[in-house]
Order: sequence, then structure tokens, then C-alpha cells
Amino acid sequence: MRISKSFLFWCVAPAFLLFLVFMIYPTISVFVMSLYKWGGYSAAKTFVGLNNFRTLIEDTRFIGSFRNSVILLVIVSVITLILALWCANVLTHEKIKAKSLFRVIFYIPNILSAVVIAAIFSAIYDPSRGLANSVLGLMGIEPVMWLGNRGIVIYSIAIAMIWQATGYYMVMYMSSMSAVPYSLYEAADIEGASGTSKFFSITLPLIWTNVRTTLTFFIISSINISFLLVRAMTGGGPDGASEVFLSYMYEQSYTNSSYGYGMAIGVVVFVFSFALSALVNIATRRDIVEL
Repeated sequence: MRISKSFLFWCVAPAFLLFLVFMIYPTISVFVMSLYKWGGYSAAKTFVGLNNFRTLIEDTRFIGSFRNSVILLVIVSVITLILALWCANVLTHEKIKAKSLFRVIFYIPNILSAVVIAAIFSAIYDPSRGLANSVLGLMGIEPVMWLGNRGIVIYSIAIAMIWQATGYYMVMYMSSMSAVPYSLYEAADIEGASGTSKFFSITLPLIWTNVRTTLTFFIISSINISFLLVRAMTGGGPDGASEVFLSYMYEQSYTNSSYGYGMAIGVVVFVFSFALSALVNIATRRDIVEL
């Protein structure tokens, strides 16, 4: 049966139209508006060219939000990847009862909204009645202002992000690990290989494609979830110490009525995310190991 080209066109056209309207057009609009000085609510727009980007270079608050975003990306990505791989490997290959229950428990944080996660960790970090300071008190350590200390607030948010993401990627890695033939592990056991050797010689090479894909997803999702948690937990405080890319962009666009400047920040975030994803893909490229 031969399918006509017109039939294929009308099948693809609705999805392509939605992609143009809700993805391509807004993206182009962000790039265009970054070249204007505009409050966002009036009809008056002033073309300023690249002045918004020149201002960004000298904006210490933007530089601080950039630094915080990079810190979160590095810390959260590395720790989440290690924890997710370790948990997935243990639950896949070790003889543990109620494995399905553990999978559900680890996955639950991912189905919670960012506001709920923010509320949970705000309660944990409460300086007077929070769980974190209660544990420190049992060890004779003075209470810590987890969300009020400029030096540790960004790391406190990182812990919440790691808790939220680990279970999701663990489940993804478990699905890949379950597809690895058990005969390979049996052969490794005959050769006397340790669990660590089997992981790095068999498991990791065979699921590497999945790991590369999830790293790209994680970069994008980390930028988004960090904004939501910062807005809900700290509002960027104390004194801007926990501001990230998108929280500063939101403030400039919708609070300070500097929409054009906010869109310039959006352009930087877009370029940074795209460049980092491409760099990660290049850095993690390797020959595909086939069964």
C-alpha cells in the first residue's frame, strides 16, 4: 500500500504548526526583544542593539547568578549521576527484597511539584525546629542558618535538587541495566572479577548511550528546577546569594519592568544551555559497545 505525499503532509502539518507557534516563534521573539529597551507593558520600544548584552558583562548580580547556576550544574550533575548509577546497580544486581518498593520510594520525589519539594526542605532547614539542625544538635553542633547564610545557601538548594532528581535517573539506568545479558556477568564471575570491575567493564560501557542522553536532559532540567526551587525557598536571598539564571531574568523582566534586559539574559541562558549540551556530548563521545 502506497501512502500519498499529501496524506503525510496533513499528518505532519498540525504538529509542525504547533512547533512553529509555541517553540520557534517565541524563541525568535526572545532574540529580537533582547535588542530593545522595553518595559514590557507599554507600546514604546527603543532599539538599543547589543547594549543590553554590554550591560550584562558589567552586571555583578548577573555574574553572581551565572556563578550560582554553574555551581549547581556541576555539583548536582556529578553527585546525582554517581548516586543514580550506584543505586541502579545495587537494585539491579544485588539480592535485595522488595526491589519494586525501593524503586517507587526513590521515584516519589520526582512526581512531587517543585513547590512541595521547596516546602519540605524549608521545613527541614528551619533554624529552630528543622530536622537538619535537630540532627546537628544531637552531635553538639550549633544550629546553622541553612537558607540564611550566604556561604551555604546555594549548597542547601543543591541538596534538594539532588533528592528530587536521583530517583528519576536511577529508574532510567535500571531499565538499561536490566537489558544487559546476565551471561556476561557469569563469565566475569568465572574470571574472578569484582563487583567494581564488572560495573566499569560491562555495565557502564553497555549503558553509556543512555548516560549521555540523560546528561543532556539533566542540564536543561537543572536550569529549570533551580529557578523554581530558588523562587519558592529563598526568593534569591539572602542578598542575591542564591539567585540563578532564570530567577534573575524573571526579576528583571516582570518585577523591574526591564523586559528587553530580561530577554537578553534569556538569550545568554539559551546559548549557554545549547553550548554546554554540545560540549557534554562531545566530551562523552565514545565508540558504541554492542552486544
